[in-house]
Amino acid sequence: MSAEATNPATPGPITPGAHRRRGRPRIDLRRIGWAALLGPAAGNRLPDAIGHVVEAHRAHHPEAPLEPLRRAYVLAESSHRGQMRKSGEPYITHPLAVTLILAELGAETTTLTASLLHDTVEDTEVTLDQVRTEFGEEVAYLVDGVTKLEKVDYGAAAEPETFRKMLVATGNDVRVMSIKLADRLHNMRTLGVMRPEKQERIAKVTRDVLIPLAERLGVQALKTELEDLVFAILHPDEYTETRELIAANDARGTDPLTEIADDARAVLKDAGIAAEVLIRPRHFVSVHRARRKRGTLRGADFGRLLVLVGEDADCYGVLGELHTCFTPVVSEFKDFIAVPKFNLYQSLHTAVSRGDGEVAEVLIRTHQMHKVAEAGVVALGNPYAPPADEQTDSTGERADPTRPGWLSRLLDWQQAAPDADTFWSTLREDLAQDREITVFRPDGGTLGLPAGASCVDAAYAQYGEDAHACIGARVNGRLATLSTVLSDGDTVQLLMGQDPASEPSRDWLDHARTPAAQIAIRRWLATHPATPQPEPEDRRAPESAPRTPQGTPAGRPAEANAVVDQPGASVRLAGCCTPVPPDEVTAFAVRGGVVTVHRSECHGVARMKSVGRAEIGVHWGDTTECRVSLIAESFSRPHLLADLTEAIALESVAVISATVEPPTQGRVRHTYTLQLPDATTLPGLMRAMRNIAGVYDVSRAQHPAQTTL
Repeated sequence: MSAEATNPATPGPITPGAHRRRGRPRIDLRRIGWAALLGPAAGNRLPDAIGHVVEAHRAHHPEAPLEPLRRAYVLAESSHRGQMRKSGEPYITHPLAVTLILAELGAETTTLTASLLHDTVEDTEVTLDQVRTEFGEEVAYLVDGVTKLEKVDYGAAAEPETFRKMLVATGNDVRVMSIKLADRLHNMRTLGVMRPEKQERIAKVTRDVLIPLAERLGVQALKTELEDLVFAILHPDEYTETRELIAANDARGTDPLTEIADDARAVLKDAGIAAEVLIRPRHFVSVHRARRKRGTLRGADFGRLLVLVGEDADCYGVLGELHTCFTPVVSEFKDFIAVPKFNLYQSLHTAVSRGDGEVAEVLIRTHQMHKVAEAGVVALGNPYAPPADEQTDSTGERADPTRPGWLSRLLDWQQAAPDADTFWSTLREDLAQDREITVFRPDGGTLGLPAGASCVDAAYAQYGEDAHACIGARVNGRLATLSTVLSDGDTVQLLMGQDPASEPSRDWLDHARTPAAQIAIRRWLATHPATPQPEPEDRRAPESAPRTPQGTPAGRPAEANAVVDQPGASVRLAGCCTPVPPDEVTAFAVRGGVVTVHRSECHGVARMKSVGRAEIGVHWGDTTECRVSLIAESFSRPHLLADLTEAIALESVAVISATVEPPTQGRVRHTYTLQLPDATTLPGLMRAMRNIAGVYDVSRAQHPAQTTL
């Protein structure tokens, strides 16, 4: 059987009741279990054994139907009758406990019905067809999913493939995973009779896989208790120290957090804001982390203030009053209402201090936000039931509000991963992330990414495999390479190329942090093996003896079309600024009877004047043929040089020379000296070059002045 147990009289380490999230006391399941052996109640009356489940369920869903729960309990109790847990309890106590956990979180009737039956198909003679006939397709779907999860071997050697099967078994219904998490919590609560090595193995899998899943599904109530139970097993010394630390704080005569809470209630009452101010003790792992971070803990460090209000706007009203009447700790403020976390979590976080230096962390949220913060996807009720005025979509698929989030990406990863090992390695890396950032798109949308993610990750998060064509990005309005690491609150504009044959760089893997990016890039690389490239002799463009449109050899400049006020002088266009009509120009006489013509803004002009060279009048003549140097700045990509030279040729412009600098941080600079048949073609030429995928700027060259004096 899947569930392990121990005698409640000799439990394993359990979080003290004073620090449990829920106010409801833990039920004596041993007593309920033995009562269950007496059989179901007569007629259609609810059995006493599920009275606590019904009470918890009706607290969240006053109008919920109870008949399915009664029938599910009767079937589960009769099927498991005679089966005992290792502690000697009737086995029915396990599905009862799992169902009670979910009922306290607010799960809807279908989930609770499936929870009562979740071990029947695996451990009894009941078949899935019987469940389907008696309770419908939806309950059968959930029971089947949980049954498949129970068959997953969590051993280290089997991890990659079996965990992938676990996610496939979950399918598209998060309620399967919710039942599994509640099942694991009850087993962890009753793990004490297991051998120490088995306790440790189960605790490690819980820590590495199920706790991160609970976090990503937003089920904080399960996550925090699982963390404390794992902490007690894997780190008994630190657990004991933390327990003694909490006990010593509880024994203190004064509680600064209570005093701050009273002050906050008075402030909000005076402001006319209806709010409930509660004290939420930190759980064991949270206290342990706070101690490692801060060293010595003060009284207010052992808990947080929770302020619950009715409307979203009231949250910001509370924030304003607290920041006005207390001293806010600005660095602690976070707004997860405007930008919710990836796991549905919404709340305002802040911290305030009073005169004696005590600092209290404060969470501000509505009652509905609090319900979701505690129960995550469980609080959604039945996420697949369409509203009364809506039907399923055109494909017949059920609409799932959690699908756009992390679970949706998770299911996509397992389908896209080329093999189980790739999926497992990327998933483990993602599960290890304990912080997420939010970046904004120019259209106002947001992307949730793990801390340390780069523009590569943003590209694949937004475009999927179409991100292969990404050529760069603008971060907060500035050009950035795809390797740029993003920060929380950045605005990211991804620049996409137009070439359908675009391909990702092999270097992108070094900067990808998300499974979506890693799997997509690896899959592309696996289907496009690298081919050895010949080492180039230099970085110059492969142009051979280009010629001007008039047939002049490229090594000799064409006659300048500038007329100077010095008869008989040989006129040269300065190579430092390559002026062309209709640029404003000036000229200077240099050695050998030569006059050089510069653009008026050229830095060479200042140098000429500084050495006393007299300016010579100059104007453009009728001949419009000219030479110009252009610089094209772009993101590095294959075939870029060929595309640029083709664009230049289509404008009937001859390339005199082309130089490509070695790429730096994914960017490359091309410098072209070009012979234009007509100066009026220059703007169109520069436009055509800018339109090439990957090119983000084209400008006139401004070389350092090396003019002969």
